[in-house]
Amino acid sequence: MQKLLEIMRRLRAPDGCPWDRKQTHESLRSYLLEEAAEAVDAISSGDTRAIADELGDVLLQVAFHSVIGEEEGSFDYDDVESAIVAKLVRRHPHIFADTTVSGADEVVTNWQAIKAAEREERGEAPRSALDSVPRSLPALLRAAEVAKAARWEPPAEPPRLAGDDAGEIGEHLLAVASYARSKGVDPEIALREAIDSAVVAEGEGG
Repeated sequence: MQKLLEIMRRLRAPDGCPWDRKQTHESLRSYLLEEAAEAVDAISSGDTRAIADELGDVLLQVAFHSVIGEEEGSFDYDDVESAIVAKLVRRHPHIFADTTVSGADEVVTNWQAIKAAEREERGEAPRSALDSVPRSLPALLRAAEVAKAARWEPPAEPPRLAGDDAGEIGEHLLAVASYARSKGVDPEIALREAIDSAVVAEGEGG
């Protein structure tokens, strides 16, 4: 990681790369989303070389933001690493302390309780389950996470499209995402794989 940070510092130096020098936290947001999506695609492909390559691109984003923070004097890579290490230790008391859990579900429950306690200690206002769902998630994935957070009752069977205007189609997609979640299916991944299959089929048909 130190070598990567050194390279980023060189690229951001006064005589460095003009493109890298002008980037900000805000301008890099779309790249972070894109690189994460490409890493997901690589994992779906099963190509381990591609997975390593795409995860490297995600790591580049971490280094990029860390060096920008370093220049601003707001945070640096050590802060990023220290924060996640402390968080993992703190939120796994069943590993690093004397808490006992019965299984994965209780681990998740404890994680959320510890997370809420951390916010309270920092003097932050309590967040609702819905507020904890990132707005930058792809819409279909966000729909499933919102349905989960709100504990909406999923449809008993695959929903049918009832109308043809934008609002009704949106409600239909939301219901489909909720239904997929209830069946243990990630709707975002399922749709990605369906698109890939359709593209392959179209290519073979053409």
